Amino acid sequence: NRLADQISDLLQAERESAADLSHRLRTPLTALKLDAEALPKSEDTERLVADVDALERMVTHIISQARRPDALREADLIAVARDRVAFWSVLAEEQGRAVRTTLPSGPLLVPVPPDALIAALDALLGNVFAHTAVGVGFAVTVRAGPVPTLVVEDTGPGIADRDLLARGRSAGTSTGLGLDIVRRTAEGVGGRLELAAGDPHGLRAIVALGPAPEPAPSR
Repeated sequence: NRLADQISDLLQAERESAADLSHRLRTPLTALKLDAEALPKSEDTERLVADVDALERMVTHIISQARRPDALREADLIAVARDRVAFWSVLAEEQGRAVRTTLPSGPLLVPVPPDALIAALDALLGNVFAHTAVGVGFAVTVRAGPVPTLVVEDTGPGIADRDLLARGRSAGTSTGLGLDIVRRTAEGVGGRLELAAGDPHGLRAIVALGPAPEPAPSR
């Protein structure tokens, strides 16, 4: 019982620390937003202000979730995928990138907190924009079962170094930390991240958000 109480106290302290850190970000975020709004009106300015607004909403979400002892522990994979694709599609349209989504009828709940699932999907989509040329398209697919699976595929040059999954490893300007976030999210629920070659080229990231089913017993 004492150990359980100590764990509860540690978790509460961790939530308060996250909320405090997020709260401290509000002041520089506000200054950044004011600076962005003061820039001459243009498409770039509007996109910058929208990005700051999105960051501000995320900070607010982290604060509210961190202060709740019953913080959400699961998310609708289909709803998150639809929302993040819509967010990134604005930039994709500006860069002439074709976007394709294949989503089953939902909802499809996975045992991952919404903010963690958003961070993982944003890391995958952000890598497409950071490491492929303008005009390279991508696709986001959700598979319902038996293991909920997220697939992000692009038609870029692909990736040669599979060791980028190791935290801190780098190739060129990449740190590998984005893929590590995805890997840890998948492994945290008994799943895995697999990198494969696209068809006919590119990179396919397959994120299984749950353990593989047990094989049927042999007769």
